[in-house]
Amino acid sequence: MSRRTSIPTRTILPDPRFNSILLAKFVNMVMERGKKAVAERIVYGAVDRITEKTGKASDQSIELLSQALENVKPTVEVKSRRVGGATYQVPVEIAPDRQLALAMRWIVGFAVKRKGGLTRGLASELKEAASGQGNAIKKRDDTHRMAQANRAFAHFRY
Repeated sequence: MSRRTSIPTRTILPDPRFNSILLAKFVNMVMERGKKAVAERIVYGAVDRITEKTGKASDQSIELLSQALENVKPTVEVKSRRVGGATYQVPVEIAPDRQLALAMRWIVGFAVKRKGGLTRGLASELKEAASGQGNAIKKRDDTHRMAQANRAFAHFRY
């Protein structure tokens, strides 16, 4: 990583079906080993599954995805700082792009752990996260709780 200049962020093209940049980022997060067509089939299948279960339009399913990500985004996390031979868990605020990346990573990670296939797991995890429940919400709450418990070490932030 360069110390002199910051790395420019890459612009991501919106997905072809819904013209959504957020959905394109989510497809890229699901993708493994460069298999984008497989990732698109999984994510679009999850969106279609949400659409048919809720009986709403597919545009509202995209809104449900964005609502789920907003609910899961953490605002603070703890980072290890070594001060004088001791290691402290210091709470720090999270940048918006990292918030989104963590939320997507948690949702996809917990969807993979579910039984019944990734499409079904992703649809279930997104519906639960949008309603404020589920494993990803629990992970966010645990992260916030850890930062709250270690707020006494906040003065070690640089």
